[in-house]
Amino acid sequence: MSLADHGWRTEHAGRAALIVDAADYYVHARHAMMKARERILLIGWDFDTRIILDRGFPRDGAPTELGPFLTWLADSRPDLCINILTWDVAAVKLLGRGTTAFRLLRWMARPNITFLPDDAHPFGASHHQKIVVIDDAFAFCGGIDMTVSRWDTREHLDDDERRRRPFTGRRSMPWHDASMAVDGDAAKALGDLARLRWEIAGGAPLPEPSAGSDPWPDGLEPQFRDLDVTIARTRGLNGEVEELREIEAMFVAMIADVRRHAYVETQYFASRAIAEAICKRLDEDDGPEFVIVNPKVADGWLEEEVMGAARAELVDALRQHPNHHRIRIYTPVTHRGADIYVHAKVMIVDDRVLRVGSANMNNRSMGLDSECDLVIEGTDDAMRATIAGLRDDLLGEHLGIDPGIVGETLTMTGSLIETVERLRGSGRTLMPFDPPDKGTLQRDLARSQALDPEHPDQAFEPAQNGGLVNGIRRRTRRMRRRVRRRVRRN
Repeated sequence: MSLADHGWRTEHAGRAALIVDAADYYVHARHAMMKARERILLIGWDFDTRIILDRGFPRDGAPTELGPFLTWLADSRPDLCINILTWDVAAVKLLGRGTTAFRLLRWMARPNITFLPDDAHPFGASHHQKIVVIDDAFAFCGGIDMTVSRWDTREHLDDDERRRRPFTGRRSMPWHDASMAVDGDAAKALGDLARLRWEIAGGAPLPEPSAGSDPWPDGLEPQFRDLDVTIARTRGLNGEVEELREIEAMFVAMIADVRRHAYVETQYFASRAIAEAICKRLDEDDGPEFVIVNPKVADGWLEEEVMGAARAELVDALRQHPNHHRIRIYTPVTHRGADIYVHAKVMIVDDRVLRVGSANMNNRSMGLDSECDLVIEGTDDAMRATIAGLRDDLLGEHLGIDPGIVGETLTMTGSLIETVERLRGSGRTLMPFDPPDKGTLQRDLARSQALDPEHPDQAFEPAQNGGLVNGIRRRTRRMRRRVRRRVRRN
């Protein structure tokens, strides 16, 4: 079975590009929206009109702040419609964001800007997709929201004065993120998905734009050309809206398909299904390696209590496996040793598969929240070289070295873990993650999955499937017995 069989749709794109970190993403998004003719769809978890899209002082006459920029587009192009969808809980926060609330009130009087809070999700769930679609001809899909505290450059400089929140001026922490740009039928499919989500959230049906637009940003160099892109989704069961678990199936299939190594960037590592799929590969004597790049601490007290405790439980359980040396979790730091927050959701299998989207490796991204991921499979040597180059580039960013050195070292060692270990140093680097001690209550809560459920009916209830780590422990015990029998025979 092909990986594409686990997704929703596989569509052709003439061009595709991975965009790393929001400084570049916001610039490209602004350039693409400047080319819009009929419709812009902004679908996100959060939204803040005060963010600056381009800090390079563009000379096109349009504002650089998001809210005034969208107003300028609506005023200068009366035939252009702009639809903004965000999670309803996040939308409530907008009321406390200074000029944002007034901006929304002014937009209510405009016929071509519509803002809609999305409350059409199961109890305890959120709308988590991050999609921008322009004229059904170009789209972004990934982990970057158009909101505060996301902006950063790939240098992740210490004390960067540009990394400050609107109004308060408080400096945000270094932030690592990623999104994918696609055009063609792949962008059209994301437009179909965005319109469907708009209707599920209670919006009026939106007509499809006519063909002919090409909003691909002039400054964005495609990394892939003439390729197929698979779209995978998560959606929780909510009344007559059916459940979708394509992303979970895709993750498990990708893990089963790893030959040598998998490289992962994810905000959380708390999914029972994913951890068990990795544990299954650890059972193999000559199985693959897994390198996971995580933030050291979750963003928010409750998130750390829930996701941090779950990660500690899973890491502790996996470390009991005889082949635990084949999985490593690292956290990135700046030149002065400050933590860099990892918000990207990227997975690269060998040099053959690239996945970018909104879904984290936690339970709610598998079956509760609304999510969208894109998957590209390398079908020829050129595509595989590009995928390998993107992996080396991401690792080079985290390790503070040239990506070419990463590729050369990996060729020499044949091991992704040994490559990271050889190249880690002082200053900008990756630090091995050692889970902090968690109290009994935190660990019990994590094992129950009550606050990170796999299904809507498990929200705030203990899971009925045996808990977060029971499956890993059963596999580990079986593997240890196999190892002991092998030692006795020898």
